Amino acid sequence: MTQSINIYDQQLSDDEIKHGLHRDMVGGMWEELGTLQLDFLKDEGLLPTDAFLDVGCGSLRGGLRFVEYLHAGNYCGIDINHSLVLAGKHELEQAGLSEKQPHLLVDDNFAFDRFGTKFDFAIAQSVFSHLPKGHIVNCLLGISRVLKPQGEFFATFFEAPSPAYSEPLLHEPGGVVSYFDRDPFHYSADEFDEIAHQAGLSMRYIGNWGHPRDQRMLGFRLR
Repeated sequence: MTQSINIYDQQLSDDEIKHGLHRDMVGGMWEELGTLQLDFLKDEGLLPTDAFLDVGCGSLRGGLRFVEYLHAGNYCGIDINHSLVLAGKHELEQAGLSEKQPHLLVDDNFAFDRFGTKFDFAIAQSVFSHLPKGHIVNCLLGISRVLKPQGEFFATFFEAPSPAYSEPLLHEPGGVVSYFDRDPFHYSADEFDEIAHQAGLSMRYIGNWGHPRDQRMLGFRLR
């Protein structure tokens, strides 16, 4: 079985980035998960003209695909880890996408309004699985301030069968074990419905979207 690794405090060196260690640091599956995210958002209606926010963008596993697809300046990515954002810039240069003018920020407080724009779509892929409930509330509060009236924020999570489910859960495929009280966390859909209400959002359960490690999908809109 594999176990999730907390990457928030790990900083990669320039040499490690050059040798591609950032791809493993964000969980590997570089091509598979990057493509999956873009395909999902396109199915949900993402257009090249849309303003898009990538929460926990890391080293741009999905970001590279979004930057390539979107019109110049329409991609915004934010992450807590400075070295991963630097690795993302390296990936953009290697792919010849720097001229697409993506906006990347390092931030540890969900200050999405720093971008100075409202978003049509946003995603947090494998972010809520690493966050305690209070941080998720803060994230959704931040999202509520930057979504356009018809915008939607998508987020993945490890699903528990009921609220406050205290037993460890094995998720297949992928072999990840999630927990009630430590990273990687699991939550029930009902818990997210309550959290969304606290943040002024409505939630829709999407569920299985083909994630190779059994993370499920939710959508959030302004109420």
